[in-house]
Amino acid sequence: MLRKQKPYLAVLFMQLSFAGMFLLSKLTISGSGMKLPIFVAYRQAFAAVALAPLVFICRESSATTPLSWLAYFKLFVISSSGLTLALNLIFAGLKYTSATFAAAILNIGPVFVFLMSVVSRVEKLCIREWHGMAKVLGTMFGFIGVMVFTFYKGPSLFSASSNHENSHPLDEKTINKDWIKGSSLMLAGQFTWSMWLTMQGPLLKQYPGKLRLTFLQMSFSFVSAMIYAGSVERSISSWKLGWNVNLLTVAYCGIIVNGLDYWLQAWVVEKKGAVFSVNFSPFATIFAAILSAIFLKETLNMGSVVGGLLLIGGLYSFLWGRRKEAQQDLDNSKGEAHLETIVTATDDGERR
Repeated sequence: MLRKQKPYLAVLFMQLSFAGMFLLSKLTISGSGMKLPIFVAYRQAFAAVALAPLVFICRESSATTPLSWLAYFKLFVISSSGLTLALNLIFAGLKYTSATFAAAILNIGPVFVFLMSVVSRVEKLCIREWHGMAKVLGTMFGFIGVMVFTFYKGPSLFSASSNHENSHPLDEKTINKDWIKGSSLMLAGQFTWSMWLTMQGPLLKQYPGKLRLTFLQMSFSFVSAMIYAGSVERSISSWKLGWNVNLLTVAYCGIIVNGLDYWLQAWVVEKKGAVFSVNFSPFATIFAAILSAIFLKETLNMGSVVGGLLLIGGLYSFLWGRRKEAQQDLDNSKGEAHLETIVTATDDGERR
C-alpha cells in the first residue's frame, strides 16, 4: 500500500519544500537584510556543489560526448539569462510581495511555456476544439488570477497577528506601489524562467546528459551571479555568512530544492509522467499560505484566496486541455496506422 503512495508523498514533499523555500527566502531578503545579488550567488553555489557529486557518481552514458568551447559559451549565456536573471527578478519581487504570492505565481509557469511554444510554432492551438478552448480559458483565468492577487485585497479572513494594519502590503483604500512593483518583477522573472525551460528540450538534443547539463548550467549561473553580485556589492561584510537564517536558506535552496527535489522530480516523472507532478503544484500555494500566516504573521485576505483559486482553476483547465489534445493525437495516430495497414493488406490482395 505504501509503495503505491510513494509518488504522492514525493510530490507533496516537493511542494512543501517549495513553500519552505519562499518562506525562508522572504525571511532572509526582507528580515535579515541579506543583499539580493549575494543571496542568489550563494544559492547557486550551493546548488552546484549539491549536484557535483551526483554527476560523478551517476555517470550518464549519453553525457560522454565532449563539449566545444562554443557549446560552453552558449550554456553560459543561457544560464546567465535564464537562471541568474530570472532568480534575481523573482526574489526581488518576493521582497515586495509575499511567500504566498510567490508560490501562487508558479502556477502560471506552464501557461507561459505554452504561449512561447505556440509563438515559436512548437505547439499548435485549435480553438475550435474543446481542448483548445480549455487551454485558452486556462490562460485567461491564470492572468485574471494574477491581476486579482495584485490589485484586490478584500476583507481579512485569517491573521495570526493582532496587528492587522501592517500584516499585508496593500492598504484597503489605495494600492501599494511596492506590491505592484513586486508583482511585475515576479511575473518578469517567471517569464524569463519559462523561456529557460523551453530551451531545455533543444539543449538536451544537442548536448545529451540531463544531469551534466543541469550541473553545467547551475555552475555557469553561479559564475554570472558572482560577477554581478561582486560588481554591485563590494563590501566584504555583506558577503559574510554566519550560523543564522541566511546560511540555512541558501543551503536549503541549494541542497534540498536543487539537489533532492531534482531527483524526486525525475523519479516521479519516470513513475507517473510529467503532468502528474504539475497537477500537485497548487499545493505549494496552500502550504505557503498556511506557513506564512503562522510564521510570518501574514494576513490571509479574500483577494489572495480568489486570486489563488483563479490561478489554480486556470492551471487545471489548461492541463485538462493538454491531456485531451494528447489523447486525441494518440487516437488519430492509431487510426492512421490502422488505415495504412488496411490499405497495405488490400494492395497485397489485389497483387495476388
